Amino acid sequence: MVHFDGKSSLLYTFNQKSMNPTKEVISLKFKTRENNGILLHREGPNGKHITLELVKGKLILFLNSGDANLPSPDALMLGSLLDDQHWHSVLIELLDTDVNFTVDTHTHHFRAKGESSYVDLDYKISFGGIPRHRKSVAFPHKNFHGCFENLCYNGVDIIDLSKKHKPQVLIMGNVSFSCSHPQTVPMTFLSSRSYLALPGTSGEDRVSAIFQFRTWNRAGLLLTSQFQHRSGAFILVLNDGKLKLSLSQPGHPVRDVTAGAGLNDGQWHSVSLSAKGSHLSVMVDGEAASMAHSLRGQIDSGDTYYLGGK
Repeated sequence: MVHFDGKSSLLYTFNQKSMNPTKEVISLKFKTRENNGILLHREGPNGKHITLELVKGKLILFLNSGDANLPSPDALMLGSLLDDQHWHSVLIELLDTDVNFTVDTHTHHFRAKGESSYVDLDYKISFGGIPRHRKSVAFPHKNFHGCFENLCYNGVDIIDLSKKHKPQVLIMGNVSFSCSHPQTVPMTFLSSRSYLALPGTSGEDRVSAIFQFRTWNRAGLLLTSQFQHRSGAFILVLNDGKLKLSLSQPGHPVRDVTAGAGLNDGQWHSVSLSAKGSHLSVMVDGEAASMAHSLRGQIDSGDTYYLGGK
């Protein structure tokens, strides 16, 4: 097992005599909380390269043949929400001009255009990032932050070589051979009837909440609470992919604050709401939804907050 801190990587140099000229097999398992990062990269002549990258929680295998007539790399995409801190398996088989790309139980078969071979590459492959001196990849990239296990190249255990400080593997940056447990673990609401009741401090003149969420659903109840002495309530919902905060107070019309758009894209979004004195504010992904909205009367917070439903 090996842990990359988002700035580190492993560079493996193999003996070309041990190469099978028509077939290469790369296998690994990974887990991470980050939705972007380079898992592996290998280059060849004329800008040819293969790169496995996590992009918004999906794995993409970029294949650049080095053919000037085909400037855009092919991109094979598999998986979704792979930044869930669970182990996911990857298998890449390069068979001359054929590629088999498997993530967990799903496989993508691909045949290269023309006669370009993806096994005709340099005798170095990096894991966890792209070394700075390698410049064939023009798109922005971010190193991987998370853990690998069972990392093998053509049957060679790369992690074992790294732990033994064998000369074939160059360790760059802060690499450790254990996988720490995350301090923050997300929770999943499995049905529309699921919710979490959180105790609050009643009778305060302020209400605040900060959390992150992700979903594919266009609508759903995120957070709600009743004020003390029936002095009002607030409801935070996802409505048509937008965040809507509704505040009700006796004798006054319901006031709404709407924020964001397309928030049901499966990516993590941060939410911060605050009500104090006579002002209400809400932020999504660090941006204020609107100007502060005036409240009528004093806030008198309730003793329970319902997250995910109720």
